[in-house]
Amino acid sequence: MDIKWLEDFITLARLQSFSRAAEERHVTQSAFSRRIQALETWVGVPLLDRSRFPTTLTPEGRRFREMAEETLRNLLQSRASLTASSQNDVPTIAVAALHTLSVTFFPQWLSEIEKSIGPCGSRLLPDDFHNCMAAIVDGSYDFFLTFYHEAVPLLLHPNHFPHCIVAQDFLVPVGLPLHEPQSSSLFPLLTYSPNSFLGQICQCQEAQAVLPYGPDTVRHVNENAMAEGLRKMVLAGHGCAWLPRSLIEKDLETHEMIALGKEIPLEIRLYRKAEHTRSVVEQVWQASHRMPYANKE
Repeated sequence: MDIKWLEDFITLARLQSFSRAAEERHVTQSAFSRRIQALETWVGVPLLDRSRFPTTLTPEGRRFREMAEETLRNLLQSRASLTASSQNDVPTIAVAALHTLSVTFFPQWLSEIEKSIGPCGSRLLPDDFHNCMAAIVDGSYDFFLTFYHEAVPLLLHPNHFPHCIVAQDFLVPVGLPLHEPQSSSLFPLLTYSPNSFLGQICQCQEAQAVLPYGPDTVRHVNENAMAEGLRKMVLAGHGCAWLPRSLIEKDLETHEMIALGKEIPLEIRLYRKAEHTRSVVEQVWQASHRMPYANKE
């Protein structure tokens, strides 16, 4: 199979037109059609419903599109990583990290790693919990940096994805100074998507005992799970929220925000794809274990 066939198919699925897809791929329509037919022959099932207009994928075609996009994405990422490594002659690691940790923790963590093992290149994926999980499970990334709380179990097998506790943070209920703790329930609650990692922690019994969630209190929901977005909403006076202390340390010091109740301790964990055994991966793993908060379970 030629990789061009996958690129052709993905373009056709997006444009739903043989002529427009062929034009974008800079080939004649007849040559483009032959390549699509060759791909269908290789797959063994029809990928297109040619009885409908515009061009429509069959159920098998829709499934294959997802696999084709993922395959191309992984190939391009691997090529970029290998090219960067050969050009710079610096070992590179790939890290998926929650949005907040990519800003508040990753830079200083990488600095500590480089103090221990020397110069190290990195490829960082700042994303939500589920996409980061998928990235390390499918092998696209070597490591996963995430918050951890017992209320939200991580379904990663310890033999395949061992972890190391590299630091500690706290989830803090905060508001503006006018949001006095005794009256915080009178102000709207700003929250994360209920399916996000921090959103699930904020719904646990421990969190609700401090700032209760209910239909009369929740007004704004941040669907992209970025804590920085909720921080800006709090500073703009839209309500109260749970935010990682590492993100709002300066806000608390300058009293732009105040804590409204008991904090919830969080672990910062580094998960590793055990199958990835490159020298730099091993070195980073050992260096992470030597950090002050490091602990292995």
